[in-house]
Amino acid sequence: MMNDGLDFTGSALDLMYGAVDDAYFRDRDAELIYKALENGMKAIPFYKYLKRYIYRKAELEGDYNLIPIKDYQLIIREAFADNNTPPSFVPTSAKLSALSKNWLSQQTVKRGVVFLLGFGLNMSVDDVNDFLTKALREPGINFKDPFEIICWYCYKNHYNYLKFEKLWQAYQDMPAGMLDMSAIYLDRTVGFRQSAGAVHDDASLLAHLSRLKTDNNRSKLSVTARLHFDRLYDAARDAVAEIHNSDEESTRTVTREDITPSDIEHVICAAIPLDRHGNLMPVKLSKFNEHFHGKKFSRQHVSEILAGEAEIERFDLITLNFFVYSQNLDEHPDRKNRYISFVDSTNDMLYSCGMGELYVANPYECFILMCILAEDPLGTYADVWEMSYEKE
Repeated sequence: MMNDGLDFTGSALDLMYGAVDDAYFRDRDAELIYKALENGMKAIPFYKYLKRYIYRKAELEGDYNLIPIKDYQLIIREAFADNNTPPSFVPTSAKLSALSKNWLSQQTVKRGVVFLLGFGLNMSVDDVNDFLTKALREPGINFKDPFEIICWYCYKNHYNYLKFEKLWQAYQDMPAGMLDMSAIYLDRTVGFRQSAGAVHDDASLLAHLSRLKTDNNRSKLSVTARLHFDRLYDAARDAVAEIHNSDEESTRTVTREDITPSDIEHVICAAIPLDRHGNLMPVKLSKFNEHFHGKKFSRQHVSEILAGEAEIERFDLITLNFFVYSQNLDEHPDRKNRYISFVDSTNDMLYSCGMGELYVANPYECFILMCILAEDPLGTYADVWEMSYEKE
């Protein structure tokens, strides 16, 4: 039986079902969701994922939260020594003891720390991807990035850091290839994963990497994510145009092309208060800042995505898909069937982008999953956002 507190997903599911299975959920959905988020749902910090991973791998006993941090530091130090892993990918005067103490106490870390821990703690590819998608809430290993491809190759083949160093140096020393990369950089994320699957030894790895080195300045933004975003954004614009055209006071008919990022913001973020300049109030003023930070679907953010100036995040795709579902309730009138369809379509999309599936232990994603089960998903979504800004 799993120790209490170790099952992040199970705890989140208990909280979620405690709200949506309540006999009063149909009439008090926003209130019950708000209470669930306020009283039980907390964003899980990076250090808890790290402690839990070490606890399980070292087969420790007792409450993992009560084990002294020095014990975890010792395990990290010994593992890094056994696996010939330095305290950083770049030369540093910092000691592993100090760095590991930070890792074991921080809410989040830089992406590179996860890749370093991958070598130091002898992680599998799945372990590293779990840390990236769940602990950091970022995409998994990026198969457009030579550094991450080499790390992946080493994890997959159980090679240590010394092998990584040799391969990374070989990549840096190789001349740029002569192939035209304009086509390959239009490939979807799944295409890059599949092409990396043909790598079976050092020679084929370096041959694969030589192709990627032909254009160092080209964007590594996910083409797959952009294709999904554009599809959902168009569907959202259609829905907003329909909302506008159904207004009896409207004096003209609008089409998809008439809908702007500001119009999308006005509908999805309708309940977020505005400041005196007409901009959405910062999420830091919400009681759920910890839950909703970076999850505001603002016109500025959408405009940056459309201009190719910002990476598409998982919350963008999840929120847009939620909005589209909320505007097509006739297709899924039964809330449980709607939930299943939404989860399946969202997971398929996230997986194709290398972002990992919906993770109920992520407060915002749990919030979305509870809202999709409401009679009026978008109205409930708006009510909870509004309640989070209300003063007590």
